[in-house]
Amino acid sequence: MNITIISVGKLKEKYLKMGIEEYTKRLGSYAKIDLIEVADEKAPENLSDADMEIVKKKEGERILAKIGADTYVIALAIEGKMKSSEQLADDLQSLMTYGRSKVAFVIGGSLGLHDDVMKRSDEKLSFSKMTLPHQLMKLVLIEQVYRAFRIIKGEPYHK
Repeated sequence: MNITIISVGKLKEKYLKMGIEEYTKRLGSYAKIDLIEVADEKAPENLSDADMEIVKKKEGERILAKIGADTYVIALAIEGKMKSSEQLADDLQSLMTYGRSKVAFVIGGSLGLHDDVMKRSDEKLSFSKMTLPHQLMKLVLIEQVYRAFRIIKGEPYHK
């Protein structure tokens, strides 16, 4: 399976980079993993709704340019469906079983994802109703993908 994680913005925090590198390495024996960072739009704190829409649209265009036509897209969004680790594992296994070997998870920037990205998504996934920093979400997501593959293979993993 080919797993791509597309995120907005450059990861700067060393502790997050180290965690992501560790799980990327671990995942290598289960799937091909590709981490893609697209540039975030520079934006002041107090944006009008119209300016927010412009920022999200530009970031969305960069995201969509990285997604192939045959890729199953899972957008991370607060309004998405919450799943257990076992449900995520079952869903990934089903995708593999039915020939959907290219899966992209999409993490938006600080303003979220543009409607065009949401429309391109096959599924919306939520980890919490809380707002979490998008850079932290990358680490949480990659750990959960790793956990899912351990579950699929019937290998032990701490609960």
